[in-house]
Amino acid sequence: MRKVMTAVALLGTLVCGCVAAASAMQDKKVAFVDSSKGEFKAMAPGANVLLVSGDLEKGPFSAFVKFDAGAKFDMHSHSSDLRLAVIKGAYLYKGAKGEEHRVGPGCYISTPGGDHHWSGGDEKDGALFYMESNGKFDLIPDKK
Repeated sequence: MRKVMTAVALLGTLVCGCVAAASAMQDKKVAFVDSSKGEFKAMAPGANVLLVSGDLEKGPFSAFVKFDAGAKFDMHSHSSDLRLAVIKGAYLYKGAKGEEHRVGPGCYISTPGGDHHWSGGDEKDGALFYMESNGKFDLIPDKK
């Protein structure tokens, strides 16, 4: 009898979990954003953002970001991990310890929160990339 009661309880829990999951899936919708038709807003001189989802100031978020040709952002860090995938141009990265990356179309880079680096856009083409984070977006300049 005890095994039957345990099995009924587990089955009930499983059914409730499946109903909750199905309900959550019904609330989700397909999201489509065309970066070539969206309205980018100034984020900083040389950087513009088109929010795809979430909240930049509170996180999490996802966004398209454009760096102007030749844009340069002196040594800084971010409090949250950032993940970027470049679509056009090139995102330029140089870490505090000298690590350098030219992140071109089809390439990905992830920077952990607290990573001190310099970044910028290609001299000729700038950069267009998709960026996401589980936290907020901030830019904390290094002290000189």
